[in-house]
Amino acid sequence: MARGRSSGFGSSRSTIRYPFQVRCPGRFSKRPVQPFVRIAKTLLLVLAVSCLPVWLAVAGCAQDEDQNVHLVPHEAKKPDAVPAAGVALPPGVILDPSLKTHTKPFRKDVNLVLVPVTITDPMNRLVTGLEKENFRLTDNGQPQEIKHFSSEDAPISLGVIFDISGSMTDKIDKSREAVVEFFRTANPQDEFFLITFSEKPEVLVDFTSSVEDIQSKLVYTVPKGRTALLDAIYLGMNRMRKAHYERKALLIISDGGDNHSRYTEGEIKSMVREADVQIYGIGLFDLSFKTPEEREGPALLSDVTEVTGGRTFTISSPNELADVATKIGIELRNQYVLGYRPTSPVRDGKWRKIKVKLNPPKGLPPLHVYAKTGYYAPTE
Repeated sequence: MARGRSSGFGSSRSTIRYPFQVRCPGRFSKRPVQPFVRIAKTLLLVLAVSCLPVWLAVAGCAQDEDQNVHLVPHEAKKPDAVPAAGVALPPGVILDPSLKTHTKPFRKDVNLVLVPVTITDPMNRLVTGLEKENFRLTDNGQPQEIKHFSSEDAPISLGVIFDISGSMTDKIDKSREAVVEFFRTANPQDEFFLITFSEKPEVLVDFTSSVEDIQSKLVYTVPKGRTALLDAIYLGMNRMRKAHYERKALLIISDGGDNHSRYTEGEIKSMVREADVQIYGIGLFDLSFKTPEEREGPALLSDVTEVTGGRTFTISSPNELADVATKIGIELRNQYVLGYRPTSPVRDGKWRKIKVKLNPPKGLPPLHVYAKTGYYAPTE
C-alpha cells in the first residue's frame, strides 16, 4: 500500500489509497459502492461454506452427548414404619425405648445377691469397723451364708433427681449448692448424671465424672410449672440400666409430692423394688401443707427410698441442704456390702424378703440397720 505525503492525521491533505475506488455520497458521485459489496458477499459465502462441516460435526457430538446423559433424582428417604403390636421386627431393628409408655417389670437372673447395708447409732452417726461375723442374713426366713463381705469404698454410679418446679423458686439457690456438694463427695472413678423435673423430666447431664459439667448446667435451671416426681424417678431408674458399676444410687431433692405424672405411685414402687438401686431423698417440706399432694409428699419419698435400703432426710430450712447432701455422699462411701447365694433358689418371679440383723460387739449402744427389703426371683 502506497501512502502520499501527509501534513498530519486528520489533515485535508491526508490520503489513503485503496485497491478499489470509494466514493462518498453528496460530495462525490452518487454511484453505489458495488465493487466492495460484491467482494464482501463473496467472502461471507466462502466462509459459510468452509465452516459448514465443522458445525455439523459439533452438532453431532452434542447430540451424542445428550443421548448419554441420564439424570437420576435422589429417592426421598421414607420414614421407618412402626410395626403393629405383635409384629416381629427384622434382625437388627430396635425401636426407640422412649416410645414406650409403660414397660414390663425388670427382672434379672439372681446368682449372687448383693445387699448394701448402712449402720447408724442412736445419734444417727455412721458405724464402721464391723466384721462379717457381726451380720446375720435371711432370705424368706431361711438363714443364708454370707459369701461376700466388703466395707471398701468401691466405685459407684450416682444420679440426682432435682426438683425445679415452681414451688422451688425460693429454695433453688441452696438446692443447687446441695447438688454440687453431693457430687463433690464422689471418687474419681465414680460416674454420675443429673435429671431435672417440673412438668416433665429431662436428663440435664448424662453420665460424666466432671462436677464442673453439672455445675455449669445447674446455673441455667429456672423453677416453673408443676411436679412430675414419679415420671422423674422412672427416667432415673431407666438411666441406671446403662450404668457401668454394680453399685448404684439415686438422690431425690424435692419439696413436695407429685401432681403431674403419667406413672402411678404403685408402678414406681414396684419398679424400685425390682432394681438394685439405692434411693435417698431430701425433703424440703413446709410446716403447713397447702394441697393433698404436699401432705402425701413425705410418705411417698419414705416409701420409695426405704424399700431400696436408702432413707429420706426431712429438713425445714434450705440452709441444711448442703450438709445433708454431703452426709448422704459420705454414707454411700461407708457401707457394708453383703453377698450370698440363696440356699433354696426358685424361679417363680415372686418377691423374696431379705432381713439383715446385727450381732454387734459388746459395749455398743442399740444400732439401726438400713438395707433393701427384698428382690424378685427370676422367672427363667
